[in-house]
Amino acid sequence: MAGELKGDIVVIKDQAEGSRLYNRGNYGYPMRGGGLELDLMEAAYLLESKRLEVVSHKERMEFEELFNHASNVLSDFDIKYMVYRDIRSRGFVVKVESGTFDMSVFPRGMTMSNSRPIYMVRAVSERTAFDISSFSGEVSETEGKGKTLLYGVVDEEGDIVYYKMMHHDPVGNVPPKDDVQKVTGRLIRDRVFIFDPSDSLIVRDSGFYGKMIDNVMQLSLIESCYLMERRQLDVVSSSTKKKMKLDELKGFGRDTQDEFDLRLKAYSDARSRGLVVKTGFKYGTHFRAYEGSPDDCHARYLMHAVDVSNRTMWPEISRAVRLSGGVKKEFLFSRVGDDVEYLEFRWFRP
Repeated sequence: MAGELKGDIVVIKDQAEGSRLYNRGNYGYPMRGGGLELDLMEAAYLLESKRLEVVSHKERMEFEELFNHASNVLSDFDIKYMVYRDIRSRGFVVKVESGTFDMSVFPRGMTMSNSRPIYMVRAVSERTAFDISSFSGEVSETEGKGKTLLYGVVDEEGDIVYYKMMHHDPVGNVPPKDDVQKVTGRLIRDRVFIFDPSDSLIVRDSGFYGKMIDNVMQLSLIESCYLMERRQLDVVSSSTKKKMKLDELKGFGRDTQDEFDLRLKAYSDARSRGLVVKTGFKYGTHFRAYEGSPDDCHARYLMHAVDVSNRTMWPEISRAVRLSGGVKKEFLFSRVGDDVEYLEFRWFRP
């Protein structure tokens, strides 16, 4: 079976051969009057599979020549081709897309005529910067169409890791309590301590805040600001012996800790959802979050707060997702803007 290279397509003029290729694997697009039009991704795959010959100016092309031509015509062809090739080899019908996404994937064993795409795929290099604002828009677009967004990330050796991307709506069963008796803590260095045992129990019982060290409650600055905002805590400075205002404590937090406001907003939103939120330091993230009492369940989520304009690299994403999977937790980005949006990254095998 032979096709002729014409710019960024390969044309199979023989109607019978074109129909056979289309019917057996949904390759190409039937042309009016007969024949089949293949994109360069499909043509390269079929040529590599020895199911197609490609000619240009009456000369037969080798795979290397077609691959080089496609790489000059199409941006990032090499990365996209490796992902296309891998998904096709898994038994899926894959069609190249233009615009936001690189390709659409149909259910295994199904065709374009009897099904709709289930995945929209973006093919990227591990060296590509990850723009979380673009990602959020892509997730919304795919979810609006009833599909799932997959990223196929190609490493330097050509191996591919897939990540399933989606919005998430985490909810716990420990909602914030109102009308809680206000207690007093003392700021010492960068923590707030509550020394009165009865006050410590009040804080503990109101939402599993802080950590008990014998009968003394230790609160982080994030927790302390949150409780001050809810009028459940007064904080006295150990240096001035005076009661601090909320803005003073927040200012102290900004001066002593990175991304304090960002983390506080993410923490406050997660708490408003009924989640019990603790530090995620030992997991390399900002927070770990429980759906219920930490005494009765394990943390379900690892959360990392990022600004709406955050850009990062794929190896950082890979480390976070692999770690969360290894400790049987779900990894969420808390994308902080006017509101907080939760984006889930999950390792996936198509």
